[in-house]
Order: sequence, then structure tokens, then C-alpha cells
Amino acid sequence: MRALFAFWAAPLVLFWGWFFLSLNDINFGYVMLSRQLHDLVFQLYGQILGVDPGIIPGMVARACVFDSFLLLGLVAFRRRRQIGEWIRRRREGPVSPDRLGRATEAGPGLPAE
Repeated sequence: MRALFAFWAAPLVLFWGWFFLSLNDINFGYVMLSRQLHDLVFQLYGQILGVDPGIIPGMVARACVFDSFLLLGLVAFRRRRQIGEWIRRRREGPVSPDRLGRATEAGPGLPAE
């Protein structure tokens, strides 16, 4: 499961790291991080897809959110018994006396009292 998260997170970190560094022209002397290459890449993608290059980052962000929910759904499905048991324990489990006492005790007194 850790490998799945690593293979999911690594491309996201690489893409969004490159995107924001090149968008702000923080290139550290590398052409790969320059604003000129950033504009060229998105212009090329825009021509290939037939869309305005300005909307491509939003399209990628929506795809990342969708993939994240898909991955979380997969993890929840694989651990559905553990999640169900945790929910059952939270609903039916007794409340400890310490916790109940903290919830029902009177708070600090007001200055006028």
C-alpha cells in the first residue's frame, strides 16, 4: 500500500513542483525550470489538445483530485472491514469516566463569581 501511495504521490510532486517553479521563473540556472519552456510546453499541449493553454493546469488539477478520490476509494474498499469495525466501536463503545467527567464538569468560574 505504501508503494501505491509513493507511485501516486511522486508524479504529482514532480509535476506541481515543476509547474510552480517554472510559472514563477525560479529556474536556479536550469532551462527546464524557465518560464520560456513553461509557456512553450503549455502552448504545445494546447495545440495538440485543441484547447486554450491557460485552462490546461485546471484540467490537470481536476484530474489529480479525481485520481486522489479514486485512490482513497480503493483504500477504503480494501479496508472496509477495519473501517466498519472502527465506526461500530465509536458508536457503541462505552465512554470512559474521565472523558465523561471532562465533558460534563463545570468550566472555569466567571470573574464576578
